[in-house]
Amino acid sequence: MRHRKNFNHLGRKANHRNAMLANMASSLILNKSITTTVAKAKALRMYVEPIITKSKKDTTHSRRVVFSYLQNKHSVSELFREVAVKVGERPGGYTRILKLGKRLGDNADMCIIELVDYNENMLEASKPKAKTTRRRRSKKASSSTAQTNVKATETKVEETATEVKAEDTKAETKVEEKKEEAKKEVKAEKKSEEPKAPAKKEEKNPEEEKKSE
Repeated sequence: MRHRKNFNHLGRKANHRNAMLANMASSLILNKSITTTVAKAKALRMYVEPIITKSKKDTTHSRRVVFSYLQNKHSVSELFREVAVKVGERPGGYTRILKLGKRLGDNADMCIIELVDYNENMLEASKPKAKTTRRRRSKKASSSTAQTNVKATETKVEETATEVKAEDTKAETKVEEKKEEAKKEVKAEKKSEEPKAPAKKEEKNPEEEKKSE
């Protein structure tokens, strides 16, 4: 009969059920998430959450009580050192069940049970986003801003055009100077190549010759 049945026996005797839940609880504390059936996950949630609440007070008595349930010193030390510190501000609901679908073979409902504070992706998604305020601009303001933008672009275009013209003039003057220098060099070469005319002998008058004699 199922009179006054307050929990799922999971088809096991009490000793077998308690040992299974203790092993699952210790593996959940060490690995932060495990994959199991939905029925076992619900039973594990009822088993492990009071233990996590007990670990918030780090005393010798609470450590002994928790060890009586888990029977694993590594999981007890992990629970009191890391999990209890991270879960300290949470008033309850330390675990989350995520359903995966049916299992091949026996068609059992599968799920992932995990510690809420160790799933960083879901924690980031649950953070409240900063509100952004939108300000509507009037048509006049938008038109004035558009005009100022157009004027600014026009002035930039004019400045670039003047700079280009100045550069062109500089380039032209340089080209002309180079042409004049080349012409001067050519003239100098021509002058150097021309043959020099022989010097004319001075003709003496016969009368001067006679006087000299």
